[in-house]
Amino acid sequence: MTDHHPLTIRTIETPSLGDRSYLVHDGEVAFVVDPQRDIDRILATLRTEAVRLTHVFETHIHNDYVTGGVALARATGATYLVNADDEVSFQRTPLRDGDTTRIGDRMRLRAIHTPGHTYTHLSYALTDGEQPVAVFTGGSLLYGATGRPDLLGPDHTDALVHHQHRSAHKLARSLPDETRIFPTHGFGSFCSATQSDATESTIGQEKRTNPVLTQDEEDYVRDLLDGLGVWPAYYAHMAAANSAGPDAPDLSLPEPADAAELRRRIEAGEWVVDLRTRTAFAAGHAPGTLNFGLDGSFSTYLGWLITWGTPVTLLGETAADVAQAQRELVRIGIDRPAAHATGGPDRWSPHSPVSFPTATFADLDLVRHHRDVVVLDVRRTEEHRAARIEGAVNIPIHELPRRVPDVPPGEVWVHCAAGYRASIAASFLHAAGRTLVAVDDRFENAAKTGLHLVGPEA
Repeated sequence: MTDHHPLTIRTIETPSLGDRSYLVHDGEVAFVVDPQRDIDRILATLRTEAVRLTHVFETHIHNDYVTGGVALARATGATYLVNADDEVSFQRTPLRDGDTTRIGDRMRLRAIHTPGHTYTHLSYALTDGEQPVAVFTGGSLLYGATGRPDLLGPDHTDALVHHQHRSAHKLARSLPDETRIFPTHGFGSFCSATQSDATESTIGQEKRTNPVLTQDEEDYVRDLLDGLGVWPAYYAHMAAANSAGPDAPDLSLPEPADAAELRRRIEAGEWVVDLRTRTAFAAGHAPGTLNFGLDGSFSTYLGWLITWGTPVTLLGETAADVAQAQRELVRIGIDRPAAHATGGPDRWSPHSPVSFPTATFADLDLVRHHRDVVVLDVRRTEEHRAARIEGAVNIPIHELPRRVPDVPPGEVWVHCAAGYRASIAASFLHAAGRTLVAVDDRFENAAKTGLHLVGPEA
């Protein structure tokens, strides 16, 4: 046992993407695992903790966000460590399975090859002197789950899911039960195969509860593959960006735009995005604007739905709202918005603001007794399949921008699971001139109203 104070492990959360980065120090020197693109948060933590960063480690070439690793290493002079087998176009210190890195007097970080999420994935086992402390598992062993094995494409999924099972067992065999686990994914990230509510865990706890460690390989493989849904389309651009070595982002405000310019941008087919809540948007918005509220999974859905390269203009009540949106967008590689405007919809359009009604599932039940309406369910296919309103049309939110013409004629009542995706969908439909009502309600309330649900979980 060491006589020193325990090592300090700081978690830097990115809840909008469901990811965590980690900063670990001994009071003097520090290392970071899987830094996000907006490295100012890590630099601020280094200043607060009064420690010097010497090493930056990547567990894998990420598919769900743009890394800050290259920029952080450049800004601090830290050594940047990436798997030797990853093909990258920047300078890095190559790591291989079993390599141990000394950090300061006490910390030792051992690379463990844990393929499954990617072929070259590394986990990092931390010791304080000789004492095992923690393991940073990236997209390998997560809390109650594992990272998904299908992000490199269908040709690789079968091989990777079997690798993932073996890698989890390798970690469980080689590390003591009390070892604390610090994964990068699994807090809402689409990189996680399934989701858990856990916020901390150990190897011993996962041995008792994680399907990858409690099921045999064939059962785990079958259940995991059966449960996989779609992932955000912007993932296709992340690995290439990360292999190229992204620079630090420019977070300065983009150019301001007046109402006439905003109108021109909308008419040119660009995206003018209203960042306000869905309630505020429904009550009044500039015609043709799209609603991706900052109060939900803003960057995930904007990045998923947009045609890559489409210029984006941000509309926020304050400059701080615009700055928050920019920060979220640089994390997925949407680097410079075309323009921005602040205030409200009366300042964002040469015309009067427009609106649409919102309602509950109880309202929908009442309406369906009197007249035919189109019920549009924009949840993912697997959600719709599990339990749905009888007669509802399912167009998943990520397909809707190109499938607006597929929405049947008539008055559209659009819903999702909690209201956020319904408002995004409503904004596209309203911009296309459709008559609609946005259901701002939780789907579990649908069954309580008398609406007839069908499906295995209805």
